Amino acid sequence: MIYNNRPVTGVTPTTGQVPKRQNVEQAGGFADILRDKLNAEQELKISKHAQMRMDMRNVNLTQVQHKKLVDAVDKAGSKGVKDTLVVMDKMAFVVNVRNRTVITAMNSGELKDNVFTNIDGAVFAD
Repeated sequence: MIYNNRPVTGVTPTTGQVPKRQNVEQAGGFADILRDKLNAEQELKISKHAQMRMDMRNVNLTQVQHKKLVDAVDKAGSKGVKDTLVVMDKMAFVVNVRNRTVITAMNSGELKDNVFTNIDGAVFAD
């Protein structure tokens, strides 16, 4: 349909009527979309830098260790920590709590004689 020499969107060209809304359940559902979005926000992301460090330093997380890391970040967040150091299983991770992103990672070799800066909290998750 055209009005003032411009096409009108959202109007069915054959009938000139606005199409009926799909049932929310048929459209994927707002609740499903919201749940997926909230779950995605709760997941822990690994920055490119951290992934490179993990590969270089042979730091691999098992599912149990990943869960411990997520729990540690949740604990730091509940205390108002913005950037935390998580130490567990002879590994350490610097995590931005608000963005839920691992910034860097190190193994036991790098833990000795190392100074951690730009953190405002630490969690020991053993």
